[in-house]
Amino acid sequence: MVRELRPPTDKRELRLPVVESWPTEAEAASARWFQPIALGRAALHVHARTWVPAMVPWRATEDGFVSDNVIAWYRRFAEGRPGVLVVEATGVRDVPSGPLLRIGDDRFLPGLRRLTDAVREASGGETRLLIQCIDFLSIKRRPERQKFLRRFLAIDAELRARFADALGVAAPEADDTLREALIALDDATLARVLTPRAMESLTRGQRERVTDLHSPHICALPQTLPPLFAAAARRARDAGFDGVELHYAHAYTMASFLSRLNTRADGYGATLEGRVRLPLEVFRAVRAEVGADYVVGCRFLGDEVIEGGSRVDDAAFFGVEFARAGMDFLSLSKGGKFEDAKPPKVGEAVYPYTGVSGHECMPTARIGAPGAFSRNVPLARAVRRAVRAAGFDTPIVAAGGIATFAQAEQILAAEDADFVAAARQSLADPDWFRKLRTGHGDEVRRCLFTNYCEALDQAHKEVTCQRWDHDARAPGESSVALSRDGKRRLLAPPWSPPGA
Repeated sequence: MVRELRPPTDKRELRLPVVESWPTEAEAASARWFQPIALGRAALHVHARTWVPAMVPWRATEDGFVSDNVIAWYRRFAEGRPGVLVVEATGVRDVPSGPLLRIGDDRFLPGLRRLTDAVREASGGETRLLIQCIDFLSIKRRPERQKFLRRFLAIDAELRARFADALGVAAPEADDTLREALIALDDATLARVLTPRAMESLTRGQRERVTDLHSPHICALPQTLPPLFAAAARRARDAGFDGVELHYAHAYTMASFLSRLNTRADGYGATLEGRVRLPLEVFRAVRAEVGADYVVGCRFLGDEVIEGGSRVDDAAFFGVEFARAGMDFLSLSKGGKFEDAKPPKVGEAVYPYTGVSGHECMPTARIGAPGAFSRNVPLARAVRRAVRAAGFDTPIVAAGGIATFAQAEQILAAEDADFVAAARQSLADPDWFRKLRTGHGDEVRRCLFTNYCEALDQAHKEVTCQRWDHDARAPGESSVALSRDGKRRLLAPPWSPPGA
């Protein structure tokens, strides 16, 4: 039997925004958050300004196919009838990437069609479904020290010179002898011998960067990525998605091109215009493939929150350029970078949400001033004002610690955004939009913002919520699907309006 959830303590609840009252059904009907809006040049009708951002639930097959658990996950969100639901980051390359969804080949289309059909059926056709398309560079697990020094470290003239400078003796002539000498060094001396990049590979795992122009495939990214994203978008349209969200955020390839850390000297870095060049070329390739009547937008960072990284003024510039190019929406996020992530354990990969930038991306209830809730909204506000000042009406999506109806209404009333997105609160209670719209806000299962779900993501375990994954079987449930370890339910308990 699945264990019953223990009620949260008062101390923990006090960290959440106080709700004096939830809206009545009539108040919700007239609320800004539940008003329709047209999305894109094709004026796609969206019934409400509620938005569920992309979350990776680790439910795809090892080959990247849609599984029954993926279908059930998105069906469950669709039952809450958000205005927009974004499917998790989905790889545009046809390369092995573990249990992450992929869209890099036509063989993935049947499963993706099943997914779009399920969402439309579960939402009564109300929810608009987008898919987030992503590219990522190679990142390897942190190696064992001796294995790295014996097998993976490149021996060259520079290394031998650094050895001699650090130890005051010539490096051994034989590579194997030199490797054993390196193994015998203490960590501080080894750090003087190895380059900073080699030390990073040893202590954090080898990671490719968009600035690695010595690698032919990195040099060629401006030629290879536009057609890959365009083909993925064509498949998304063929599968029945209402649009695509280009993933230009966090620790991945396109965000790295936008970053101030992108110093490429080939016209695709160094300056604002150079850094935005490839993201614009990718978008234009996608637009040419799917046409003007298909929704295409992007998610990008309002602030990288890393040393030397991009800030909100960069984001405002990029937002205007994206709007000028014809993107149909701009979704803002924050941080989530590899550069300041905690060093992983040996055998594990670095996780980009463990440093300060990661905490800012998904702030917990324990974060410092000004608190977790609506913390990142000022970034959306700044981008929206820049876009409007430039003469464009591109919809802006705000996210980050959205936990109550009042927050969303305040954001929309202040014209800080056009959509208000909630990820973790929607995970805690996929029905919360329905509950608000039908006057049952007092039944909302509130997220505690402890990032229990994020810890599961870091461990590559099926993502669930602490507020429901130990609940006993709910009334009307014939069975409860459990995680692989048999301890957690995989879906939130069902809900129906009282008397239904």
